[in-house]
Amino acid sequence: MQKTLATLDSYIENLRPELYTDLRSPLSTEELEVLEQKYDIAIPNDLKALYRWKNGQIHTSYEAFVNNSTFIPLEEALDTAQEMTNMIGTDFEIENWWNERWIPIFHNGGGSYICYDLGGIFTGQAGQLIEYWNKDNDRNVISPNLEGFLGLLNNYYAHTPKEKFDDFFSIDTIGEYPRRFKVQ
Repeated sequence: MQKTLATLDSYIENLRPELYTDLRSPLSTEELEVLEQKYDIAIPNDLKALYRWKNGQIHTSYEAFVNNSTFIPLEEALDTAQEMTNMIGTDFEIENWWNERWIPIFHNGGGSYICYDLGGIFTGQAGQLIEYWNKDNDRNVISPNLEGFLGLLNNYYAHTPKEKFDDFFSIDTIGEYPRRFKVQ
């Protein structure tokens, strides 16, 4: 994961300096521990590594980090996950409309997220990335893990000329992924 993040850091710093300046400082081990205690959660090592690299984007940044979405600071992600989980059974009556094991790490500004799935809903693969669409019932698993997804992002930067960069680029195909699921 460290090599993947170092490569990503270099690509973003050199190819997208406007985005790079919008990335927040990394979280320390102590800050991560405080968040784990506050939210009563064990954050997986790969997700910790991501937030030790950078703690999301500043709130005034609208530059897409990936898939037309910005990178959410960890405390905001955990707060959003808690808020969404509290809506299960009231606002969210359909099973897995939202799942209490999801942490939204990227958001599109319209209420939809790419989530880190602690439980592996639908596939049994904990650590996969799943799309949560707030108005649609698609719950596509877009990557088996965070490192693979970031590796695809690195591949995009390695093979896309800078003048072709676009906020609407999509990184969501890896092997048998996306795996498509619907909730009803």
